This record gives sequence, structure tokens and C-alpha cells, in this order.
Amino acid sequence: MMTSNKLKIFNDPIYGFITIPNSQIFDLIEHKYFQRLRRITQMGLSYLVYPGANHTRFHHAIGCMHLMQKAINVLRFKEVTISEEEEQALYSAILLHDIGHGPFSHAMEHSIVNGVSHEEISLLFMEKLNKEFNGSLTLAIKIFKGEYERPFLCELISSQLDMDRADYLKRDSFYTGVAEGNVNSERLITMLNVENDRLVVEEKGIYSVEKFLVARRFMYWQVYLHKTGLVAEQLLTRVLKRAKELTNKGVQLQSSKALQFFLTNEVSLENFDDETLETFSKLDDTDIISAMKEWQYHDDFVLSQLCEMIINRNLLKIKLKNKPITQKLLNSHLQKLIEKYNITREEAEYFVFIDSISNQAYQSKMQAIKILQKSGKVVDIVKASDQFNIKALSKPVTKYYICFPKD
Repeated sequence: MMTSNKLKIFNDPIYGFITIPNSQIFDLIEHKYFQRLRRITQMGLSYLVYPGANHTRFHHAIGCMHLMQKAINVLRFKEVTISEEEEQALYSAILLHDIGHGPFSHAMEHSIVNGVSHEEISLLFMEKLNKEFNGSLTLAIKIFKGEYERPFLCELISSQLDMDRADYLKRDSFYTGVAEGNVNSERLITMLNVENDRLVVEEKGIYSVEKFLVARRFMYWQVYLHKTGLVAEQLLTRVLKRAKELTNKGVQLQSSKALQFFLTNEVSLENFDDETLETFSKLDDTDIISAMKEWQYHDDFVLSQLCEMIINRNLLKIKLKNKPITQKLLNSHLQKLIEKYNITREEAEYFVFIDSISNQAYQSKMQAIKILQKSGKVVDIVKASDQFNIKALSKPVTKYYICFPKD
């Protein structure tokens, strides 16, 4: 019997050739739960703003695994001990860190599942896979949960300088064409070290860290929190909310079986059992797009209008302000819409609403980024940097917005 060649190579537009480190990682990548990520865009509806942003969660996860290989090599070269079991666990954990994302990434979390985050669903998938893989993901799960006794391994998966951020900033900047977000992940990784079991950056890497934080701030305001992208995501959340509302009233909506399940059932973390997980694994962007293509002709005014707006990119208008939006302004837009279409206030609120966004490029309260000075002293990046902007980047910036239909 021929054994299949499991040490395959991916050709990635950003890093060139990426090798799969071993056969277990190959088997995880081959698994249907992981393959589903090919059908989930990394940046939700951002392609309505940046036409190139069609890359997927699959693409990103493979990139993260590649950077993790680099990080392990760098740390071992600096005589940091990482056992083979730990190495394997790091690959598995970083590969599966986003496996719980629903269609269009974040819209699901706020509409058809009740307060279940993608991290929690990722964990459920990992535990299910752990059973299939005879317990070989136990250490990966421990690291993913941040419970392993060597904190730097957990920091490689989730911290302010983790492999996830190192990949998505570079990848998203490449696919959107926003050059300011392009960070030199490889150089940053080369500067990593470990001191007292915590991840640190060597002093000569300080400018790379500064550039990384500035790039992150840039990408948030210019890409992730771009006003048109915000409107599109808000509309999508509202489409799903309305669809669920109508289904609860007994209205029959055409959709895939998987989507039907989540529209019909109240799903929360308490009842997210194996069957729910299996159904969730069948959901991807395609279910939502094909549902909206049908629903744009539905006789419910709210549902059809919302779907038509996304499908034809005829979105709501959005105004960003530095101060909270007044109730008076909100009411006047609502009133206008109610009179124009003879709809109820509740229906009008699907199209006229206020919200806020905030962004903090560097959370000094979270695990701070530590700089290892030549003297052997470890200090916070804010203290080590002569750049006043790192302090500025630590302050959260909040913007307020109102959305309403174009005239």
C-alpha cells in the first residue's frame, strides 16, 4: 500500500513556499472542519471597500503556522528550550485558533447565536478534534486557553505580539493594497527572545515594534473600522436578526438547512452540543450570500431592503463624529423614514441607528510588550521607546456614528 505524501508545500503570495511540518498537521489541515475555512473570508465584507480583500481564514491560518515555525527556530537558536511535544502543540493551537469563526467572521456572533464568541466555538471544535485525534491536542488546548506553565508559549498564540497579528496585519495590508499596514513580521520574529519564561523583544528590535503598533493603528482606522465596511457589517447583522425575528413569527424563509437550524433554534453556550457544532461546521459565507439573494425579493420590507442594500452595494449613509450623537438627530432621521415609507418605528430602527467604535493600538493594561535591554533589564515598550507616539497609541480613541438611508 502506498503511503500518501503528507509533507506538502503551499505557495503563499506573501511568504513564498510554506512547508507542512509533520503528518498530524497535514491531517488537521485535511479535516473538513479546517477546510471549511476556505469558504470564510478573513475580512468579512471589507471587499465592498477594498476589492482585493477576498482572502480566507484558511489562508491566514496557514500563514500563522508558517510564522510559528520561524519563531520556534529563532528561539531555539537563542537556546530557549522548546520540546517536540510543545512545538507540535504550538502548530496545532495556532492552526486552529480561528476555526470557530462563523460566516463573514463577526456578524454571526451578534445575531443568530446568543453571545457565543468565536473563541468559545474554536475551543469546542478543538475538543471535538482532540477526541478524533486520540487526545493528541490536549497540550495545544492548554496553551490555547493560556493555562500552560510556560507563559511565553501561550503568548506566541495570544498576546500583543502573537503570530496571529503578525500574519493578519501583513496579509490584510497585502490584499487591501494599504501599504501602511505592511509590517516586517520576519524581522520582528527574529528579535524575539524569552526571559523568565515570558516573551520579550531584544532592544535592537524596538523600532520594528514601534512600526508594528503604528501599522496596527493605521489598519484599524483605514481598513477594519472603515466606515463603509462598518455599515456593511451592521447591515449583515441586521439581516440575520430580522430573519430570525420573522422565523420566530412563523414566516417561512428559504435558506440552507444549516442556516435554517440557527434561525429556528435559540443557540447559546449552554446548549451548544455536538449536533449544534456539526451543523455550525456546515455554515459558511455561501449560505448567507445565497440566502440574501433570495430574501431581497421577500415581501417583508425590512428584510428585502437590507438584503438588496448588501447585494447591490447600495449601503446606508454613515456620519462619524468625535462626540456622541444626539437623540434629537436620531429621532429626526427616524421620523423622516417612518413618514416616507409608512413603517413602524421598530422597522425604521433597522435602517437608522447610532453606535460607537473605539480602537487602542497598544493595550498597556493587557500583557505589555517587554523590551530586553542590553544590560539584561526588561522594561515596558512605553518606557523603552523614545517615541512619544507609543504613549499616544496606548490611549483608546472612540468615534461615534449614525447610519441612515441616502435620500
